[in-house]
Amino acid sequence: MVRPNQRLHSHPSHADSGSLPTPAQRTGLLGGIATHLLQHDMAFGELALVCPTGDEPRHPLDWQTTQPVRLLRNVMRLTAPNPGFMTGPGTNSYLVGDPATGFIAIDPGPADTEHLDKLWCAAGGDIRMIVCTHSHPDHSPGAAPLQALCVQAGKPPPPILGLPSAPTARAASQFTPDRVLQNNELLALDGQAPEGNITHTLQVIHTPGHAANHLCLLLVEDALLFSGDHILNGSTTVVDPPDGNMADYLDSLDALDALCAQHGVEFILPAHGYVLGFARQAIAQLKAHRLAREAKVIAAMQALPDGSVEDWVAHAYADVPQRIWPVAQRSLIAHVERIRALGPGND
Repeated sequence: MVRPNQRLHSHPSHADSGSLPTPAQRTGLLGGIATHLLQHDMAFGELALVCPTGDEPRHPLDWQTTQPVRLLRNVMRLTAPNPGFMTGPGTNSYLVGDPATGFIAIDPGPADTEHLDKLWCAAGGDIRMIVCTHSHPDHSPGAAPLQALCVQAGKPPPPILGLPSAPTARAASQFTPDRVLQNNELLALDGQAPEGNITHTLQVIHTPGHAANHLCLLLVEDALLFSGDHILNGSTTVVDPPDGNMADYLDSLDALDALCAQHGVEFILPAHGYVLGFARQAIAQLKAHRLAREAKVIAAMQALPDGSVEDWVAHAYADVPQRIWPVAQRSLIAHVERIRALGPGND
């Protein structure tokens, strides 16, 4: 789950210094009208992915749940109809593959019949695996009914893959996959096409922090990172103890940065929001934001040593709307746990 921000544009950042191909301005379709975006705009990375040369302003940027959006020849996104305060525009379900190999479905989302039917149809009914990045109720409940849909159509049941929910998970986030994935495991699709053999390989990366059973996926051949809720576009994810852990979250960010450096990853495909460009820079900015917030939490604890969590939230999150404070309180508790674990002198 996330703290949403559904704006098309974001505040300027240091994204201008990244390494995405030129041009620095790209054009997408918003309401059917050509709209110019700069490097600090949230949808810029998506336009850079779908059209590296910057030509042909044909990519739609309007959020909708009716049609899958093709991001690459072998990657489609279908957004679930569950927009809201904690889900932003909705949960992004992804299909990786093509007709020659079949498809892997990533994060089928909630158990919404129409969404799952559209996801199944977009894959031509040929879903070979279903992977859940974690077990929160906007990500995993659709897995079993999507599997059943494949069986009803006479296809072999695609295995539901992921990590089981930990004992710390809330009741709505209980999840047991058909098979437990291992860190760095490779999930491969193979097929024959007129141009020859085709392979799509997803590498599993265990990234606890947002949830104990959270994982990300690297599409090896295309150097794309599917980040689930660990990295989002337009919002910061909630780290909610006891299943969420801020120390684990920051360590997982470091692991993803190293992975991006190793594989030359430029683009991140999140579970909520547009594709992110400048992958390593986005990770660095996210970590800096978290540590800056932690510094404010430390300042609140020092200024109000006998204060309540509510008092500390009002101090450390004074720069965000009060309606967000109840959600921010969860991440503040995660920061407090990390601060106290680091020992004396940090609180």
